[in-house]
Amino acid sequence: MSTIDYDELMKPVKGFLGCETPQAWLDEALKNLDILMQDHANCEKKAAGTAMNLMFRYSFFTDLQVKLAQLVREEMLHYEQVLEFMTKRGQEWKGLSAGRYAGGLRKEIRTYEPEALIDVLVIGAFVEARSCERFYALAPVVDDELGRYYRYLLKSESRHYEDYLALALDVAKTAKLKNPEEDIQQRIEHIREVEKNLIQSLDETFRFHSGVPV
Repeated sequence: MSTIDYDELMKPVKGFLGCETPQAWLDEALKNLDILMQDHANCEKKAAGTAMNLMFRYSFFTDLQVKLAQLVREEMLHYEQVLEFMTKRGQEWKGLSAGRYAGGLRKEIRTYEPEALIDVLVIGAFVEARSCERFYALAPVVDDELGRYYRYLLKSESRHYEDYLALALDVAKTAKLKNPEEDIQQRIEHIREVEKNLIQSLDETFRFHSGVPV
């Protein structure tokens, strides 16, 4: 059985993102593992829901259907796994308000098609890449059991961000945009700056994707 080189796996993910997780967020995460796990579960469920909604809304994109169906299955599996971790650790499920991260990214979605779908997919790529980067940063500092689980998630999360980018390019080409690669790259660069600001700026609410704790 081959050993996964996590540092190598993370190189394209870190290259895609505009920054790494601040140390202050990691310090806060260790003090709030219960909130971290609860919000992680919420994130997995929301990711599955987003992918399912896209499948219904854009049913005419065949490639989108197959990739998103796979993603829904994986996200729901991860959701179940996090719930099992919570139960095992005696942590009850509680309602948790959403942080600012997803809403801050959604503000950048253009209001016309196919550009709106392209933006949703590019944003999906950033959410998955950030999740992957955070699991990588958390794995060495949490307990061994949780660290092993976060490393296990790295491979699928890194593939998810690549899938979203591939789908965005496929949509751009199918829609016959004049310069699909250039359009996607411009949106990546724009969303990267927005995402970077959300991660590096002060944030009053600690969540899995929150910024620097106040």
